[in-house]
Amino acid sequence: MIYDVIKKSRSYRRFYQDRSIPENTLRDLVELARLSPSAANLQPLKFVLSYTPDRNSLIFPCLAWAGYLKDWDGPKEGERPSAYIMILGDTGITSNFSVNHGIAAQSILLGATEMGYGGCIIGSIQREKLRTQLAIPQHLEILLVIALGVPKETVILEEVRDGDIKYWRDKDGVHHVPKRSLSDLILDL
Repeated sequence: MIYDVIKKSRSYRRFYQDRSIPENTLRDLVELARLSPSAANLQPLKFVLSYTPDRNSLIFPCLAWAGYLKDWDGPKEGERPSAYIMILGDTGITSNFSVNHGIAAQSILLGATEMGYGGCIIGSIQREKLRTQLAIPQHLEILLVIALGVPKETVILEEVRDGDIKYWRDKDGVHHVPKRSLSDLILDL
């Protein structure tokens, strides 16, 4: 059921780095993005796959991982993603990518969850460094990077308390994600 897949699809930031994701699986995930809705049906997104340790090591230092966890610099060696899908916007098609990359990223993450993987959509990217590292042409705008792998952490959803929406980790490394209640979201206007 889609409810269960969405509830299980979290932002995972620690992975079993040695458990690889095959190229054909990444292609299957991009196929889900390809079939997803696109504003004005322009389909301006392009995708770059990374699934080898050498290429992954070029991408990892270009990413920031968890803004609310001030004392954490991201996953340590052995807990890093085993794959990435980069979402790029082709400015030869349009300069306005609207919500396309968000829709595509969600489709990819839901597919990954259904396959037993986890991921994290990352927008905090050193874009020019990544462009240089991977020789990404200038007409392709770097929009998002999706880190993927077999999750090596537990993520728990809980109710927001005292208005604090910041995620946090407990002493056992369990990642807690506060969610606003449904009654806080639906307005009776």
